[in-house]
Amino acid sequence: MRVRVATTTAGITAVALLALPACSSQTDTARPAPSSSARPGSPAAAEHNDTPLSSATLAARLLNEGDLGNGYTRKPIGPAQHDDVTVLGCPALSDLGGEAATGGSLDFPRQAKTAFTYAGNSDSEVSEELYSDTPEKLSDGMERIFEAMTGCPEYQVLVGGSAVDIATQKTAPPHLGDEQWSQMLTFSAGGHDSVVKQTAIRNGNVLVIVSGSPGLVDRHLDKAVTKAARR
Repeated sequence: MRVRVATTTAGITAVALLALPACSSQTDTARPAPSSSARPGSPAAAEHNDTPLSSATLAARLLNEGDLGNGYTRKPIGPAQHDDVTVLGCPALSDLGGEAATGGSLDFPRQAKTAFTYAGNSDSEVSEELYSDTPEKLSDGMERIFEAMTGCPEYQVLVGGSAVDIATQKTAPPHLGDEQWSQMLTFSAGGHDSVVKQTAIRNGNVLVIVSGSPGLVDRHLDKAVTKAARR
């Protein structure tokens, strides 16, 4: 199946790729892989306002250099770029179809994004994405992509003639917010391996996605969730 996929600031794609250094730009959306069950009936979930927040409000809740500490440099977020991506060895991803592969079914218009490098090392990066919609839409959309991505522990994609081997593994997310998703991805191409962790927390009508170097994701996730939930 031939699909078009948009990559994000950290190289995260809607379906096939979460980290590809040669394709680092913005996307309409990025999808986490849930690895824990939802708690839709919890008291915390009932306290949230279901009305989606504006993109401007989300932007004000993104982490900044002051939140992260010394050694972080903001990365510019360029215009969206789309690459023809062929997914091999993963029927679950192929079954999503072109619309889902390009983020069409998870295209939340209310969003804000940022990305940073740490200590000038391009291999040490962390990005944050905030989305807002009704809790049901955020949850349902993510689960569909999660089921497809984690249904294939190993697969391959072809991007512009280059082959990238991808291995995925669910990881235990922290108990934050109303729903949690987390996965580790290993990308192998040209003799180089790249490991990316992606953890997402839905807190009411806000989805927080933190991706990048595993240590940096673990270090900054809690503060990202806390800042995104402020009133």
